[in-house]
Amino acid sequence: MTRVAFLARVVALAAVSVAISACASDLTTTQTAVEPIRTPNLPGKQAKHPAMSQQAISADAANFRQCIASLGVKALERGISQAIYQRETRDLEPDMKILELMDRQPEFTKAVWDYIDQLVAERRINQGREMFAQNRAIFQRIEQTYGVDPYVVAAIWGIESNFGSSAGDRDVIRSTATLACIGRRQEYFRAEFLAAIEIVARGDIQRARFKGSWAGAFGQTQFMPTTFKRLAVDFNGDGRRDLVDTVADALASTANNLSKNGWQRGVNWGYEVKLPRNFNYGLANRSVKKSAQEWASLGVRRVRDQALPNTQGHILAPAGARGPAFLMTQNFQVILRYNPADAYALAIGHLADRIRGGGPFESDWPRGEQVLSRAERVELQERLSALGLYNGALDGKLDEQTRAALAAYQRRIGISPDAFATVAVLERLRQGR
Repeated sequence: MTRVAFLARVVALAAVSVAISACASDLTTTQTAVEPIRTPNLPGKQAKHPAMSQQAISADAANFRQCIASLGVKALERGISQAIYQRETRDLEPDMKILELMDRQPEFTKAVWDYIDQLVAERRINQGREMFAQNRAIFQRIEQTYGVDPYVVAAIWGIESNFGSSAGDRDVIRSTATLACIGRRQEYFRAEFLAAIEIVARGDIQRARFKGSWAGAFGQTQFMPTTFKRLAVDFNGDGRRDLVDTVADALASTANNLSKNGWQRGVNWGYEVKLPRNFNYGLANRSVKKSAQEWASLGVRRVRDQALPNTQGHILAPAGARGPAFLMTQNFQVILRYNPADAYALAIGHLADRIRGGGPFESDWPRGEQVLSRAERVELQERLSALGLYNGALDGKLDEQTRAALAAYQRRIGISPDAFATVAVLERLRQGR
């Protein structure tokens, strides 16, 4: 069988696998190894990405070796010798499983309470407290150096790799090479692929230890290769920036990442609040920022009758009027730079507070609410699009753009625009009223 025929066969088998397991998840369900499958935080507005045809994927796969060879010129421009480039790419074959995983990020597809329950489980909270105590000196030095809440760094460590025990098992160079030559985000991943080659060429991480997620995020706190190049630090002074095997480097690099992205010293990520019954949920939007005093004048109160801090932020109500609400600060936005999903950033903040010694959320989630299936979420987007309210990807992700379109529809039909996607709202859309 020729290489082209073989690759085409692999693609066909991958397509069958996608069809069979469309509702499955690559997310491990045990508490000891929960890895959030992450989409890289692409700069700028997210473009509409229709699914590529199998013919296009087959063509990309057939040209994989040619693509890798062509990128060798770019590698030379970065100072990577031809010998090193050939050594690291000689036996590369595409990992076609990645194309299936690319559209199954649980922070966009699971009910927010299920996602948080899974990531902020009692076992992880207890382990987080133990790991914080074991590494207290490192955390204290990190806080002094970068001004970042060390408990947030600990939470990222816990959620991204279960405190270093589950950082991913895919070869980073192979993963980034696959996405650099196959699929819809090749331009973005070509930079990641070349940065991954540079990391090995510099000797920061040995190829055998260079393992990570399907997207190429690696190490104990899951850095993309280009992020590693910009923000990783050698915190233990051994001359290497090792995010895989050196805890100090991984944690300090994470703090440096947060600091460089605008972390405000001494400010929490957010605060659980209570909203008045007549609250205008059109104001629960990331773009609507007000001071704590302004929110208080609108009837927003902190839970347990605590005073609202002197800060500015936006209101997040991820389950609409029937779930918890939060006043989010600038530091929540910084966490979103790590992963652009509200559910992820909320899980990070909540785990940080639990490791610190705080309790669960005061308000209950609407756990009895039937969650839309992926097919129903896609239908929701299609119907919102038909009404001219949505022009994003028909991917079933309840992201900010989808929620904004849903809120616009709710306002149009005269119900509270809390942007909570329910079976009842979908049924109203189906009935055209």
